[in-house]
Amino acid sequence: MATDASPKFQNPDFRPVPQPPDFHPEITVRTHDGLHFWQFMIAGSIAGSVEHMAMYPVDTVKTHMQALGSCPIKSVGVREALKSILRSEGPIGLYRGIGAMGLGAGPAHAVYFSVYEISKEFFSGGNPNNSAAHAISGVFATVASDAVFTPMDMVKQRLQLTNSPYKGVWDCLKTVLREEGIRAFYASYRTTVLMNAPFTAVHFATYEAAKRGLMEISPESVNDERLVVHATAGAAAGALAAAVTTPLDVVKTQLQCQGVCGCDRFKSGSIRDVIKTILEKDGYKGLIRGWAPRILFHAPAAAICWSTYEAAKSFFQELNDSSSSGTVT
Repeated sequence: MATDASPKFQNPDFRPVPQPPDFHPEITVRTHDGLHFWQFMIAGSIAGSVEHMAMYPVDTVKTHMQALGSCPIKSVGVREALKSILRSEGPIGLYRGIGAMGLGAGPAHAVYFSVYEISKEFFSGGNPNNSAAHAISGVFATVASDAVFTPMDMVKQRLQLTNSPYKGVWDCLKTVLREEGIRAFYASYRTTVLMNAPFTAVHFATYEAAKRGLMEISPESVNDERLVVHATAGAAAGALAAAVTTPLDVVKTQLQCQGVCGCDRFKSGSIRDVIKTILEKDGYKGLIRGWAPRILFHAPAAAICWSTYEAAKSFFQELNDSSSSGTVT
């Protein structure tokens, strides 16, 4: 016989919390990560260095494909460009100029991510899902970081060319400064900013949107964002941004490599002048030269960069939390 024991054995102080079967934790994203400026800089510096060093050989192939002009390499395919580099210089040719990348990537990405995070906090207005704020912050970040990175990027690209006349980073710096002046280091700055501004706007907006979308698909990862979330969102953002901005990247490479290894030299250095020359020599296909290795570079590079950056941020957040809890008496 069934008995009703609930009235006498229930404790009124303990009330069960209803849990509907379709209950999911609400996704919340902090409006700002609460890190110090120097922590953003270190996290960004580590992320940028790891990203560019890991993907450097692909970047070398892209440079060869985009800087053809009257240079020795005549083919435009990824496989042909790779074979030409290996045939001319061997595997070490894929890493020519990596020293310049090492010197430039760290400081530039430190500026890049720190400016982005501070701008994002300022423009978001307390809304962590503000895509416009992410895009605008990305533009501010790229203008600042390109001022740091452009000179070393020019050195890197000149060293990447087959039969480059420079012995190394220091020799390239001295020779260019002596023969062409300091303006040569910033010949592509305007083009770089015009390229990287939309690149970064698309990149950051896509990354933040993709990351949130992935978190909504997998709510259990909200409180412990997994590596796959950052890597997948970063890869999607990098691939899309790279595809959109390839024509300006071709112009940038032409400007940075002009006069070296038989490449064309431009009198005015204007974007219009370079585009006109490319169209006359190679048609519209010349403006998308190197698109495949560019996407192959930026998709995994962005995945590596964002994963490393978010991991470094998490480390600093735990460090700050432990420091705060340690001061409580």
